Amino acid sequence: MEIMCKNCHQVFRGHYCNNCGQSAETHKINAHFLWHDIQHGLLHFDKGVLYSLKQLFTRPGHSIREFIEGKRVRHFKPLSLVVVLATLYGLLYHYFHINTFDGAKNSDIDFEHLNEWFATHFSWVTVGSIPIYTIGTYLVFKNQGYNFVEFFVLNTFKAAQRISVQLLTMPILIFLNHTSYIQQYNNTMYIIGIILIFWTNIQFFNKISKIKAFFLTLLSHLIFLICFFLIAAIALLLFGKL
Repeated sequence: MEIMCKNCHQVFRGHYCNNCGQSAETHKINAHFLWHDIQHGLLHFDKGVLYSLKQLFTRPGHSIREFIEGKRVRHFKPLSLVVVLATLYGLLYHYFHINTFDGAKNSDIDFEHLNEWFATHFSWVTVGSIPIYTIGTYLVFKNQGYNFVEFFVLNTFKAAQRISVQLLTMPILIFLNHTSYIQQYNNTMYIIGIILIFWTNIQFFNKISKIKAFFLTLLSHLIFLICFFLIAAIALLLFGKL
């Protein structure tokens, strides 16, 4: 049966318009439509966010490689996933007055102001760190047949993976907030993040041996740390002068 698209007025057959892609079924806008839009269009809990998170904690490297190679329909878009998770984390961080800089001593830097800035801009800080991770990954693994943007996608999914762990452990962070154990928590989260990076990379780069993938990942992380601390040092110098 031929259908006229209500969006572009193209006559077509099937479930979707072959001109603009709109669905042939356009339901009446009511409470059911609104709930469907929230569930499917924004969060995709049924197959997007939850599916992507499940994959990131069961077969992270394999699922990311498959996404890059074209298996994408069930995944939530990686950059959107990071923004959603990072925004949620930032809101919780701000709401519970978390201060991961407790114990930091520097007369030239207002760490209370820095912590507040960090909470407010956590999403941007997270997204901004992804290209820094990608520099190391690209330099070390560039012979594996992927371009810089594909490595960016890989590191975007890994960022979502790490933020998910931070969200899951948020109750612990709230409990330890403003205590002498906050630094131990930070160190533990860093180690967990490193383990996730190694696990994901070893699965993702399946054309090389696990030992080679391990040591190349170590090298890429060292490059990241060098780049990160250089940028952080410059930022702190500028921040201290504000």
